[in-house]
Amino acid sequence: MVGARVVALAEESAEVELLVALAEKQKAFNKRLAATLARVNGVGDGLQIEMGPVYNDTQGLQVVTTNAEKLLDELQKQTRPLEGRGDEERTIHEGPSRVGVQTYIASLGRAEQKLQNLNSTNFRINREAMAELGNLLAYGRQQLQDYFEQLLREDAHVIEPLNFITKQITFPGITTLKINELAELNSFLAPPTTRVAAQDGPPSVRVYANVRSPYISGSLQNLAAASISTSRKKSQDIVYRQGTSGIGTYASGMEGMFLAEWRNITIIFQRDLWSIVFETTSRQALYEFSTTLRDLGQQIRSSITTDCFLAYEIVDIVTRLAIRIDSQTGQLKQQLIDAVKPVRDVAKASIGELLDDIRRRIGTMITISNDGAALPITTEVMTRLQTLVLYPQPLSSILTSLGDGNWSNAGGSNSSTTSLPSTKSFDVGADGNQLLAHYVLDSIEILLSNLESTAKKLVRSKAVLGVFMANNVAVIDRMIRSSDIQSLLTSTNSPNKVDGWRKKATGTYLDAWREPCAMLMDVQYTNRGARPPSGSNAIDSSAIIKGLSSKDKDALKEKFKSFNISFEGLSAKHKEMAQNMEKEVRSQLARDIQAMIEPLYARFWDRYHEVDKGRNKYVRYDKSALSMQLASMG
Repeated sequence: MVGARVVALAEESAEVELLVALAEKQKAFNKRLAATLARVNGVGDGLQIEMGPVYNDTQGLQVVTTNAEKLLDELQKQTRPLEGRGDEERTIHEGPSRVGVQTYIASLGRAEQKLQNLNSTNFRINREAMAELGNLLAYGRQQLQDYFEQLLREDAHVIEPLNFITKQITFPGITTLKINELAELNSFLAPPTTRVAAQDGPPSVRVYANVRSPYISGSLQNLAAASISTSRKKSQDIVYRQGTSGIGTYASGMEGMFLAEWRNITIIFQRDLWSIVFETTSRQALYEFSTTLRDLGQQIRSSITTDCFLAYEIVDIVTRLAIRIDSQTGQLKQQLIDAVKPVRDVAKASIGELLDDIRRRIGTMITISNDGAALPITTEVMTRLQTLVLYPQPLSSILTSLGDGNWSNAGGSNSSTTSLPSTKSFDVGADGNQLLAHYVLDSIEILLSNLESTAKKLVRSKAVLGVFMANNVAVIDRMIRSSDIQSLLTSTNSPNKVDGWRKKATGTYLDAWREPCAMLMDVQYTNRGARPPSGSNAIDSSAIIKGLSSKDKDALKEKFKSFNISFEGLSAKHKEMAQNMEKEVRSQLARDIQAMIEPLYARFWDRYHEVDKGRNKYVRYDKSALSMQLASMG
């Protein structure tokens, strides 16, 4: 045990000694290392002093390098829009007809986007490229605009509207394939910013109007010329007949052309452009239409009493046209009403002029036929009135604007002529018909009153005056009954003033027959002798004559004699005038004379015919002979 412990202690002592030796060596090494470190620190301090400025310079260069790299990256980013410019140039220079509208517009869109990107950089280096792109875009837009115009011109050949009107064919528009292509072109040529900036619309609007406006006016040119030529008369005395003028066909052609154009416009252009495009495109055709109407108005004014009906027809046609176009487009109503204004003014002036013409022409008469025949002016005036009532719509509007009875103010300038019509303008109700009926009756009243006053100055015989007025009244009445005037007067419950004039004329004529009637009066004898019972036919003429004195008998003979002379004279004059009497007048006057003479003569003859004792010296007519004589007058 002791030996083992000694051995262990010896080993531990050896290890301790080894560790001490190693510690000594480490200590010596540390001293050497500390000396070396001191030397190195000294060298490092020197190097730090020497390399400090170099380090600072290096740091600055690193910042500069970083900034340069960023700048280069930005430059590359900004010049990137120029990439592919060559492809866009080739596409744009080839034109839309070759590459297709969609491809061409897409290429222009990309080029425009590149230009916007370059504009946002504001680099001087990009200015040349920006100018080139701007010129390229301008060239491309012009190419599109030219192609837009080219497509329009392909379908802008002048047509003959009459062919479509007579065959009742819808007026042609732009073909479907082209109209879709035009709509696509317009969507690029008329962006919203351009539509707001330009008062007269974007370039596509001007191009469209420049092409389609001459197409419309050129197509309507023949109808305009035909309207003038068909409205001219060979004789100034001929009254215009409804439908003679070609103005109705002209209006139909214009309506067809305008509505076809409206359909084109609503497909090609955006809604906010419809109005300006339609108005601009139709402007030239409307101007020529206005010129035509103005020429017609002057032509009508030169022979207003016979051509005023053409004015009424034009007002009616154009007003209806304005309402129909407005109902489908909402446009052109005011322009059309302005166009017809000169003709409407002439139509208004004619209302008073027709009445003045009656007064003027009757006032210049110097003779009246001895047989009292009706005057041609009566037929002419009634023909006018018959024609007049064929235009209730325009006349209702005109007469309403004048006011009931204000016919003489028709030429005044204070009345409105530019009021816009509506669908109510064509609802000729009680008021419109009533005014027209009043005007017709006033015209007849002026005609008859002026005929009467002039006839009284020129004719001394009441018989001739009565027949003259009766004949004219008969013509008037017949022409009323055979035309729409009758239905107009009936529908408005207008008083029949003609009956009053007929009675007056008959009374005037019958005044001449009062002379023979006076010869048949025997009031002075009614209280002499016994009178026969009332209603008795048993009259003894011989007994009555026997009861008379010689003086009374002579008086009776004189009465029969005077009656014969007066009756025969009036009968001869009546038969002479009857040759030119109107049929109605002849029969009516014969009945009135018979009703006036026959009862008186029959009574007188029954009582006193025996005064002649059957010798026919004084009593030439028995009752049957007189009745036959009276009947022969009709």
